[in-house]
Amino acid sequence: MEYKLNICGSCMKKNGCSGIKIKKLNTFDWLCDLSQAQKMTDWVEVQFKNTRKGYYLNSNKIELEKGDLVAVESSPGHDIGEVTLTGGLVLKQMKKSNYRFDQQEVRRVYRKARPVDLDKFEEAKALEHDTMLRSRKIAEDLKLNMKIGDVEYQGDRNKAIFYYIADDRVDFRQLIKVLAEAFHVRIEMKQIGARQEAGRIGGVGPCGRELCCSSWMTNFVSVSTSAARYQDLSLNPQKLAGQCAKLKCCLNYETDVYVEAQKDIPSKDIILETKECNYYLFKADIFKRQLIYSTSKDFLANAVTITVERSKQIIALNKRGIRVENLSEVIEAEQKREFGDVLSQDGLTRFDRAKKAGKSRNRHRLERSEKANDLQKQEHLDKPEIVEKQDRMARSERKEKPRQAQVRKPEALIQGEEQKVVKDDTKSHSNPNANLKKNMKNKNRKKNQQNRPHFDKPQKPNVSNNETPKNEA
Repeated sequence: MEYKLNICGSCMKKNGCSGIKIKKLNTFDWLCDLSQAQKMTDWVEVQFKNTRKGYYLNSNKIELEKGDLVAVESSPGHDIGEVTLTGGLVLKQMKKSNYRFDQQEVRRVYRKARPVDLDKFEEAKALEHDTMLRSRKIAEDLKLNMKIGDVEYQGDRNKAIFYYIADDRVDFRQLIKVLAEAFHVRIEMKQIGARQEAGRIGGVGPCGRELCCSSWMTNFVSVSTSAARYQDLSLNPQKLAGQCAKLKCCLNYETDVYVEAQKDIPSKDIILETKECNYYLFKADIFKRQLIYSTSKDFLANAVTITVERSKQIIALNKRGIRVENLSEVIEAEQKREFGDVLSQDGLTRFDRAKKAGKSRNRHRLERSEKANDLQKQEHLDKPEIVEKQDRMARSERKEKPRQAQVRKPEALIQGEEQKVVKDDTKSHSNPNANLKKNMKNKNRKKNQQNRPHFDKPQKPNVSNNETPKNEA
């Protein structure tokens, strides 16, 4: 298997499978890089003006590539066209276009177009626009209800094809005679529809892309307004119509999905009965499975949005003769998704915001603690009797403490401790807040000593022969 790779960016082969679209109804040859696929068949696809295509047999084994201009068999004479497809993909395209070998005449490729053929072909193309305008004038003089949309000359200038649009059957026998006398060529008339005319002319649709009828669509299916009703589209002809003045072909693309989704939704004719009033179905969102009911048939009034399951429950209750108090009864409100700004997470000031938030939290905490201290101080200042009572209780607790065996101390140390106690008492009377804090510390220390587990017995102090323990009453 041999692969061919060319440096040009959009195509693997210069003329083989070009990704650049040149003609209408272009087909991408995804088998062009396989040499075996190119040798599968001798049939080639040739395209002429606008969307007209034909399939011809390369019986002379001419080396043809995509983009070559060739002279092909026609009746009468020959025609000039461009090769748009070769290889095995041609057979798939012939099957797609319902080409039948047993019923259609096999036409052949004569040769590659010569300079003489190309000059004659360019002269014929230059006459097409003037011929179309003159033929329209002739049809108007004959009072024929038809519109000639395009004229195409054959490559050898022996025949001309006139494409026309007509709503009813037209007798154009007299028109053919007049045209043959005026242009001295063989005349062929082809009736086309409005969609085919738009495809031949080409253009850009409201979606911003090239028209489907000129890019890939070959079979035109009828489109009805029911497709718009299934999709809950407004029946505005200016929005639903395309450049051909017919309904857009793209209305049929999603119709099957909407029809399948609407099978489980209650009909608009069903009325929901409540104790207060009746509700009518105003609009249905089939993908979210939500129904909007209104108290009026003509306009939206007192709108209530419920789910499909809730609507079925109410319909079943109404059939049994039970009326509910409210449509949205026993329905939990769905939490709406809040979409945040994802880009703001990586902003330049994201760290500054975090620091500011931390500072504000610390500031609030300090303010609360300062307020509590101020209130406590204010209470003690307002009620001095409470401070005195707390001091008496603290002194009594110190006296009632269990006395432990102590070693007799020298008199100088005892006098120093007494002086220290006197100083502490004077300080406590002068500063009641400091005394309160000291009392709280003593209480906590006492509790900790009582709750602390004792695993070893307390050791007796070592007393010398000269000193005895001092027991105070």
